[in-house]
Amino acid sequence: MPELKPWQQTRQHVGKLLRQLPELSAPKIPAALKNPAKLKTWQLTAGAATVGIAIAAGAVAAAGPWDSSGQRTAERDWAASREAGGGTDHGGGASGGEPEAAPSAPSVLRGLGVPAGSSHGGSAPAPDTKALAAVLDPLLKDKALGPERSAVVIDAGSGRRVYGKGGGDALTPASTTKIATAVAALTSAGADHRIATKTVIEPDSNDVVLVGGGDPTLTARKDGPYAKSAASLRDLAKDTARALKDRGADKVSLSYDTSLYSGEQQHPIGPNENLTLVSALMADEGRLDDSSSGPAPRSAEPAADAAKKFAGFLEDEGIGIEAKGKEGEKGKKGKGDKKDADAEPGPSAATDRAESLAKVESPPLSALVERMLTHSDNDIAEALARHTALASKEPVSFDGAGRAIDAQLKKAQVPLDGTKFADGSGLDRADRSSAELLAALLARAADPARPELRSVVTGLPVAGFTGTLVDRYPKDSPGTGVVRAKTGTLTGVNTLAGTVVDTDGRLLVFAFMTTGTTDPKAAQSALDKMASAVAKCGCR
Repeated sequence: MPELKPWQQTRQHVGKLLRQLPELSAPKIPAALKNPAKLKTWQLTAGAATVGIAIAAGAVAAAGPWDSSGQRTAERDWAASREAGGGTDHGGGASGGEPEAAPSAPSVLRGLGVPAGSSHGGSAPAPDTKALAAVLDPLLKDKALGPERSAVVIDAGSGRRVYGKGGGDALTPASTTKIATAVAALTSAGADHRIATKTVIEPDSNDVVLVGGGDPTLTARKDGPYAKSAASLRDLAKDTARALKDRGADKVSLSYDTSLYSGEQQHPIGPNENLTLVSALMADEGRLDDSSSGPAPRSAEPAADAAKKFAGFLEDEGIGIEAKGKEGEKGKKGKGDKKDADAEPGPSAATDRAESLAKVESPPLSALVERMLTHSDNDIAEALARHTALASKEPVSFDGAGRAIDAQLKKAQVPLDGTKFADGSGLDRADRSSAELLAALLARAADPARPELRSVVTGLPVAGFTGTLVDRYPKDSPGTGVVRAKTGTLTGVNTLAGTVVDTDGRLLVFAFMTTGTTDPKAAQSALDKMASAVAKCGCR
């Protein structure tokens, strides 16, 4: 018999766990959950997590946990059995264009036991501050962490800080900035907000405009991890062609509109494989290969390239593309003829009188947040920052987005001393944040009273299994499968912020920051050891 792959072994393991379960009385399901079509995305996610607690607790009681909280078992099984989605970013595996409920271990959001008088947390007391300091202080002194370092650990159940060293210092956050971007976007635009890309036609003409709505996940692909869940240029072309034929039109001029965004398109770091120009119109993040995450060659004209692809899809649907102002000119271009250079789509701005033809919409912001955090996706981060600016009525630019993020977080009354949001992705070294702020935002997102922010937690990579932590934690590390965290890496900068369930089942949030590092691998390892130490520490 051939050797089983890890995910196949895991599925067998899951089956054994389920067969060993005692008969459980069915958990009471809220009436609203019986009709999920009427629920919003964040309600489905929160409901799935709540109902899952009874199942997870039964599995732990019957089969024995992998650790005391049962989280490692649940995370390992989900991550290994979901090869494409990885158990965290599940946007690529959804059917019907809707995101699935987050398949996270319940103990990511709270401990398996809930103490009296506490909305969430664990049944055990929170760690003792002196005991936790005795564990973390020596690790924080590791020379690999550079000259500037700070750390904060908060007990999610009580909101009390149980560890802090330099927590209020404003340091360069790198990609942990995305945590702030995510909270601001979800707070301002809403977890269920979808980004529309549309086509319109100007009255009394055959002038069609492709209008960008700021969706970087818009795809021109037939296949791939997100081809079925993301908004599709191909679908937009089909619907647009149908609407045009209903009007009796089979030949149009085509232009594209990126006027939703203002200001500089080029990020201050300059041309870079980590993101494309920040444009209101792009397809597949302007990637010039078949990748869906990570660094890749990028288009120098993402909007024009997306419009050209759309023009080709329209032609596939039987709609001819001609130069603007050539309507009715005979012999200019027949179907199948080579397109004139003059007929290439160019930039324009749709007028207020333009009539709608068709539109496609992105997955909800909650799913975009998960994808952004799992893969540290800079294009999504900059788009979410601009949609925060839109919702806040700020200029839709780098500066306006920074002001909008700051304003939204001020409403949340989180510590903002010394902070600066120069961008939404954390690629700009001018960004400043504190460990106190990052930990406070994560504690807020883990609060069951704020389910609209839940995707900030469920989107965090799982240590040793998913996203940017897939190869960071060794198999024998106490943090593997238990730590969920957003990484941050620039030259000389290393950060880590996330959640962890300790050996007593208590949910803790943490933020570790350091600048001036000279060995990135050593710095990452030191930060991972700190998170793992929290995971295995009852500390009382």
